[in-house]
Amino acid sequence: MKDKYIRIRTSERRLNKLRLYAVSKEKTMTQIIEDFIDSLPSKRLGDSVPTSPHDSSHAHPLG
Repeated sequence: MKDKYIRIRTSERRLNKLRLYAVSKEKTMTQIIEDFIDSLPSKRLGDSVPTSPHDSSHAHPLG
């Protein structure tokens, strides 16, 4: 499978937080983001989606 690219805008504070977290886990930032994406629940076609993208009931592994 050919790799795809994701380009995001974020604050310097968040970027540095990601960098420090990746170093502390001895992983690349790409590996951290891929691990997070892989941890997300899979939705099947036709499943309902959350009403808010910022639903605070879900814990984020990146804390």
